[in-house]
Parts: sequence; C-alpha cells; structure tokens
Amino acid sequence: METLKMYLITVFVLLGTGLTVNSEIHSLTYIYTGFSKPVGLPGIHEFTAMGQLDGRMIDYYDSDDQKKVPKQDWMKERLPADYWDKGTQSRQSKQQWFNVNINILKNRMNQTDHDRHVLQWMHGCEGETRPDGTLKFVRGVDMYNYDGRDFLSFDDAHSVWVAAADIAVQTKRKWDEVQVLKEYTKGYLENECIDWLSKFMLYGKKQLEAACMYDRK
Repeated sequence: METLKMYLITVFVLLGTGLTVNSEIHSLTYIYTGFSKPVGLPGIHEFTAMGQLDGRMIDYYDSDDQKKVPKQDWMKERLPADYWDKGTQSRQSKQQWFNVNINILKNRMNQTDHDRHVLQWMHGCEGETRPDGTLKFVRGVDMYNYDGRDFLSFDDAHSVWVAAADIAVQTKRKWDEVQVLKEYTKGYLENECIDWLSKFMLYGKKQLEAACMYDRK
C-alpha cells in the first residue's frame, strides 16, 4: 500500500507539472503508468496512458479495455478512425514495454514479486504563441519515475540522458550510446510534438478559448 500511496502522490505531481493554461503558453503531455501487478482497486488499472492538452485530458487507454479513445468531442470529430486504431496499437506496444522494463528494474534492484512497483513515463512539450498564431518551441519534457522517485530524464538542450539516481546510471549509459534514440527524442519534443500541439489547438480552439475565459474569472 505504501507504493500505491507514492503512486497516487506522483500522479498528482506529474499532472501539475508545467501544465498551466494561459493565452501564450500551451502544452501537450502524455503520461503512462504501469504497475508490476494488478492493484485490485476500482479505477486503478495495471497500465494506463493519457494525453493532455493544457492539462485537460484528450485521450485515454487502460489495460482492461485496451483501446485508445477520445475524451473530447472535438478529438472524436476531427481525427479519423485509423488515428485511433494506430494509437491503440501503439499503446498496446507500450504496455508490453512497461511490463518488460518493470521486470528489468526489479531484477536490477533485487526486488521480489511480493511488493507492488510502479513505473511512470511523462513526455511532451510546451509552445508559445507567436503574433501570427504559430507556436514557438519553449521546452520539452521526457522523464521516468520508479516507485515514486525520479529515475531518468532527457536533457533536450544537450541531447543526453540524465540519471536522477545511481541505479539509473546503467540505463543512462546504454541509452546515450544509441544516437538514433537521442535524435528521435529531441526531434519529437521540438518538432513532432509541437506540430501535434498546433493541430490539437486548432481542432479544439473554441473549447480552449472558453476554458481560458473561465480561468480568468
């Protein structure tokens, strides 16, 4: 139960990290959470993934339904069926990746199957609105958390992985050696993520404007 408490605290921390809605800065963030075994509590799944635009959920996936679904009407209306089909396949692959890597971390730390462990991954970007309406990249986030503690993050400015704990040094060294991974991560944060953020802002423009007006009251 102690690990579960840390998980719940960590989720709240992640959800509140740099996801502020205002007229100039916008964000697109994806948060993945995987447990080493089922939790057995309502509403908490062995694996979940969610997308957020300016802190509001836009899509969702969990290990029980195993289907990526829209959480905003405009997402459902503007994105074709194959977007959701491909998204579902991607989430299913990530669910398997989480299962494999939780076991790797458990073995590395000599942990048993008796306790429940949790791995989280958050990645996304923030963009600033220019006068012409386009977005300028501000910062990217790609970070991992294990059992409620920071584990590994990507330094976008220097294109290196940063170990937040001694146990993460082995992973850092391994990932730093994969040049294509670093290039992909940097490219995704600075370009692809910003492109999707721009599209989603356009698709959900009316709702975002209404949310901004509400937040200013």
